[in-house]
Amino acid sequence: MKKVIIVHGWEASPEANWFPWLKNELEMRNFIVEVPAMPNTINPTLEVWLGHLKKIAGEPSENTFFVGHSLGVITILRYLESLEGKKVGGVVLVAGFPEPIIYEELNSFFTKPLDYQRVKKATDKIVAIHSDNDPHVPLKNGEILKEKIGAKLVIIPNAGHLNSGDGFGKLPIALEAVLEMANS
Repeated sequence: MKKVIIVHGWEASPEANWFPWLKNELEMRNFIVEVPAMPNTINPTLEVWLGHLKKIAGEPSENTFFVGHSLGVITILRYLESLEGKKVGGVVLVAGFPEPIIYEELNSFFTKPLDYQRVKKATDKIVAIHSDNDPHVPLKNGEILKEKIGAKLVIIPNAGHLNSGDGFGKLPIALEAVLEMANS
């Protein structure tokens, strides 16, 4: 059975943004989908979020896929970095940042540089979806993901932070990316 874990971002929840829509669309296609409530979303720390994701993911396999939004992206990247030779089926990274951005509250996720080589070893299928006018996560973050881990970069013009506040209750491009990864 193919499993998708959707990881929300800072100050978000499983019910926010396009997560319920994506969960429903994938379940209609016989995926097992989990959208865990990440702990302490107001003051998140890598140690707590990564531990929670590891518990939710269980034993990863090439039938396990991840979709992350914003802070969920670096959480997934840190998870991939920790896999020690295991592989997952693919990842979809939405409005994510592999390196620090302007919010000091998120610095625990960046106490050491991300090991891009270890991330690349954990999956061959990576799609990064970004907007060209995100007020929180500059487009250069998507370009870093493309350059450092070979992500396919999809740029959506004038889409802000790709959340419900910017009109995204659905995100068909993320659904298409998961389906393409799962069927290839």
